[in-house]
Amino acid sequence: MRGHEPMILVLDGQGGGVGRALTARLRERLPQVHIRAVGANSAATEAMLKAGADEGATGENAVVVNAPRADFIVGPVAILMPNALLGEITPAMAQAVGGSQGMKVVVPSNRCGIRIAGEEQPLRRYLDSCVDIIQEALKGEAAAQ
Repeated sequence: MRGHEPMILVLDGQGGGVGRALTARLRERLPQVHIRAVGANSAATEAMLKAGADEGATGENAVVVNAPRADFIVGPVAILMPNALLGEITPAMAQAVGGSQGMKVVVPSNRCGIRIAGEEQPLRRYLDSCVDIIQEALKGEAAAQ
Protein backbone atom coordinates (compact mmCIF):
# COMPACT_ATOMS: atom_id res chain seq x y z
CA MET A 1 0.00 0.00 0.00
CA ARG A 2 1.15 3.49 -0.67
CA GLY A 3 -0.19 5.27 2.42
CA HIS A 4 -3.75 5.65 1.18
CA GLU A 5 -7.10 3.93 1.10
CA PRO A 6 -6.45 0.61 -0.67
CA MET A 7 -7.76 0.51 -4.24
CA ILE A 8 -8.95 -2.77 -5.66
CA LEU A 9 -9.40 -2.97 -9.41
CA VAL A 10 -12.01 -5.56 -10.33
CA LEU A 11 -11.67 -6.52 -13.97
CA ASP A 12 -14.05 -8.71 -15.96
CA GLY A 13 -15.63 -9.10 -19.35
CA GLN A 14 -18.50 -10.98 -20.97
CA GLY A 15 -21.52 -10.49 -18.66
CA GLY A 16 -19.39 -9.55 -15.67
CA GLY A 17 -20.62 -12.42 -13.49
CA VAL A 18 -17.31 -13.17 -11.75
CA GLY A 19 -16.58 -9.46 -11.34
CA ARG A 20 -20.07 -8.85 -9.94
CA ALA A 21 -19.69 -11.67 -7.40
CA LEU A 22 -16.21 -10.51 -6.38
CA THR A 23 -17.37 -6.91 -6.01
CA ALA A 24 -20.29 -7.94 -3.80
CA ARG A 25 -18.05 -10.06 -1.55
CA LEU A 26 -15.38 -7.38 -1.32
CA ARG A 27 -17.94 -4.71 -0.47
CA GLU A 28 -19.47 -6.91 2.23
CA ARG A 29 -16.23 -8.02 3.89
CA LEU A 30 -13.94 -5.04 3.23
CA PRO A 31 -16.17 -1.95 3.29
CA GLN A 32 -13.16 0.36 3.80
CA VAL A 33 -11.55 -0.38 0.44
CA HIS A 34 -12.10 1.59 -2.73
CA ILE A 35 -13.42 -0.67 -5.50
CA ARG A 36 -12.90 0.44 -9.08
CA ALA A 37 -14.68 -1.72 -11.63
CA VAL A 38 -13.28 -1.94 -15.14
CA GLY A 39 -15.19 -3.96 -17.67
CA ALA A 40 -13.98 -5.14 -21.01
CA ASN A 41 -17.50 -4.17 -22.12
CA SER A 42 -20.27 -1.98 -20.73
CA ALA A 43 -22.41 -4.92 -19.53
CA ALA A 44 -19.56 -6.15 -17.31
CA THR A 45 -18.94 -2.65 -15.93
CA GLU A 46 -22.65 -2.18 -15.21
CA ALA A 47 -22.87 -5.52 -13.38
CA MET A 48 -19.95 -4.59 -11.11
CA LEU A 49 -21.33 -1.12 -10.40
CA LYS A 50 -24.68 -2.62 -9.40
CA ALA A 51 -22.80 -4.98 -7.04
CA GLY A 52 -21.30 -2.03 -5.15
CA ALA A 53 -18.21 -0.75 -6.95
CA ASP A 54 -17.39 2.86 -6.10
CA GLU A 55 -16.79 3.79 -9.71
CA GLY A 56 -16.40 2.16 -13.07
CA ALA A 57 -14.96 2.51 -16.53
CA THR A 58 -14.99 0.42 -19.68
CA GLY A 59 -12.50 -0.71 -22.28
CA GLU A 60 -8.85 -1.20 -23.04
CA ASN A 61 -7.66 2.28 -22.13
CA ALA A 62 -9.43 2.10 -18.77
CA VAL A 63 -7.45 -1.05 -17.97
CA VAL A 64 -4.16 0.40 -19.20
CA VAL A 65 -4.64 3.57 -17.12
CA ASN A 66 -5.97 1.97 -13.93
CA ALA A 67 -3.94 -1.24 -13.61
CA PRO A 68 -0.72 0.56 -12.55
CA ARG A 69 -2.68 2.51 -9.89
CA ALA A 70 -4.23 -0.54 -8.23
CA ASP A 71 -3.07 -2.11 -4.99
CA PHE A 72 -4.90 -5.30 -5.99
CA ILE A 73 -6.25 -6.51 -9.32
CA VAL A 74 -8.91 -9.19 -9.14
CA GLY A 75 -10.93 -11.09 -11.71
CA PRO A 76 -11.01 -14.33 -13.64
CA VAL A 77 -7.63 -15.82 -14.55
CA ALA A 78 -8.39 -14.85 -18.16
CA ILE A 79 -7.44 -11.23 -17.40
CA LEU A 80 -3.81 -12.37 -17.61
CA MET A 81 -4.20 -13.82 -21.11
CA PRO A 82 -4.20 -11.85 -24.36
CA ASN A 83 -7.27 -12.53 -26.51
CA ALA A 84 -9.14 -14.32 -23.70
CA LEU A 85 -12.85 -13.97 -22.98
CA LEU A 86 -13.69 -14.41 -26.65
CA GLY A 87 -11.14 -11.75 -27.59
CA GLU A 88 -12.29 -9.11 -25.11
CA ILE A 89 -8.96 -9.09 -23.25
CA THR A 90 -6.61 -7.39 -25.66
CA PRO A 91 -2.85 -7.89 -25.55
CA ALA A 92 -2.49 -4.36 -24.11
CA MET A 93 -4.94 -5.18 -21.31
CA ALA A 94 -3.16 -8.41 -20.36
CA GLN A 95 0.20 -6.62 -20.45
CA ALA A 96 -1.10 -3.80 -18.22
CA VAL A 97 -2.44 -6.28 -15.68
CA GLY A 98 0.68 -8.45 -15.74
CA GLY A 99 2.98 -5.44 -15.50
CA SER A 100 1.17 -3.80 -12.61
CA GLN A 101 2.93 -3.71 -9.24
CA GLY A 102 -0.42 -4.48 -7.59
CA MET A 103 -1.09 -7.96 -6.27
CA LYS A 104 -3.00 -10.04 -8.80
CA VAL A 105 -5.59 -12.36 -7.26
CA VAL A 106 -7.38 -14.39 -9.91
CA VAL A 107 -10.24 -16.83 -9.89
CA PRO A 108 -9.65 -20.10 -11.78
CA SER A 109 -11.92 -20.87 -14.69
CA ASN A 110 -11.96 -23.81 -17.06
CA ARG A 111 -13.47 -21.64 -19.80
CA CYS A 112 -10.26 -19.85 -20.77
CA GLY A 113 -8.00 -22.78 -21.60
CA ILE A 114 -5.93 -22.53 -18.42
CA ARG A 115 -6.00 -25.39 -15.93
CA ILE A 116 -4.65 -24.71 -12.46
CA ALA A 117 -3.21 -27.75 -10.74
CA GLY A 118 -5.00 -28.85 -7.64
CA GLU A 119 -8.44 -29.86 -6.61
CA GLU A 120 -11.30 -28.19 -8.44
CA GLN A 121 -13.73 -26.36 -6.20
CA PRO A 122 -17.08 -24.66 -6.66
CA LEU A 123 -16.83 -21.06 -7.93
CA ARG A 124 -18.11 -19.64 -4.63
CA ARG A 125 -15.09 -21.13 -2.81
CA TYR A 126 -12.68 -19.54 -5.27
CA LEU A 127 -14.46 -16.21 -4.84
CA ASP A 128 -14.29 -16.41 -1.05
CA SER A 129 -10.62 -17.43 -1.22
CA CYS A 130 -9.89 -14.39 -3.41
CA VAL A 131 -11.35 -12.06 -0.78
CA ASP A 132 -9.55 -13.95 2.02
CA ILE A 133 -6.20 -13.36 0.29
CA ILE A 134 -6.84 -9.63 -0.02
CA GLN A 135 -8.08 -9.39 3.56
CA GLU A 136 -4.94 -11.11 4.87
CA ALA A 137 -2.68 -8.88 2.77
CA LEU A 138 -4.41 -5.77 4.13
CA LYS A 139 -4.02 -7.03 7.71
CA GLY A 140 -0.31 -7.63 7.07
CA GLU A 141 0.12 -4.12 5.68
CA ALA A 142 -1.71 -2.59 8.65
CA ALA A 143 0.48 -4.53 11.10
CA ALA A 144 3.64 -3.37 9.32
CA GLN A 145 2.73 0.31 9.67
